[in-house]
Amino acid sequence: MNNDNRIMGFLSRNRIAGTVVILIAVVVVATFRSPDNNFIRVANLKNLGAFGSEFGIVALGVGLLMIAGEFDLSVGSVLAFCALVFTWSNELSLNPFIGLLITLAAGVITGLTNGLITVRGKIVSFITTLGAMMFWRGLTLWLSRGEMRAVNLDAYPAFTSLFTGDWFGFFPAQAFWFLLLAVILTILLHFRRFGNWIFSTGDNALAARSMAINTDRVKITSFIIVGVLVAFAAVIQTTRLSAFSSRVGTGWELSAIAAAVVGGTSLRGGIGNMVGIFMGALIIIVIENALVLARLPYEWTYMAFGLVILFSVLLDLLIERRIQRAST
Repeated sequence: MNNDNRIMGFLSRNRIAGTVVILIAVVVVATFRSPDNNFIRVANLKNLGAFGSEFGIVALGVGLLMIAGEFDLSVGSVLAFCALVFTWSNELSLNPFIGLLITLAAGVITGLTNGLITVRGKIVSFITTLGAMMFWRGLTLWLSRGEMRAVNLDAYPAFTSLFTGDWFGFFPAQAFWFLLLAVILTILLHFRRFGNWIFSTGDNALAARSMAINTDRVKITSFIIVGVLVAFAAVIQTTRLSAFSSRVGTGWELSAIAAAVVGGTSLRGGIGNMVGIFMGALIIIVIENALVLARLPYEWTYMAFGLVILFSVLLDLLIERRIQRAST
């Protein structure tokens, strides 16, 4: 067996290993190539944990949905809409904890809508959520008139500290929520019956139904989980920025899919690991941060993410073919 076959054999048995290698490589390159070693400075690491975690929370939900065999291209637009909902609650002088609940309810509605249209209408989720992406972004622009809006939460220091503060003086609250949600979803996906249903539904929905699994309910619930996570991220981001912009979340949908794929999630569904998705999100976060530190034009970010997606998809296809040959 040559070296290439050994490598592919190892990756087919340990998909998460490839993610670990990529993450280490990206961190090493970012460390040594960033000007004046800015990447490893405490201030940058704190920013990385704060800003990146908001995207990471969304990526966790998108990855879980992909394991169930569906896609959500609307997360960026839903993020903007939920941010607007939270902003409205602030303008109505509601307690931000009440605003959080209202925003989470908005996330449930968007996820439920995507799920019902996909499942009941028997429409491919790619098309469903592509339409939703355009609808929610357009609705947000129309309702907000494309204007920036201030969000003043100075009267609620406990709320801002809980979701966007520096805990113990150095640990961003957003990073804690990212870690906590990753742990919760790991338990849900890998140690609970519902997680087995997600894998079975994504792998072979027909076979799952023959085992009395309500695949429609599984998919709809997965869409709702995505909606709730996006709404939660919207609240955290709006609180951090103290402002609303109708442009937030632009491009997050493809970046989240890239994070899931890099993390070992199969594009065909039924295969994935929440730890891998978590590390895939970190890879995307580090790449974007490294490009910003290098002061490269933002279009380089798109090119970098494009290369990451293409490489990850090709690797996924090679691993799939390796597994299929081994099973025949």
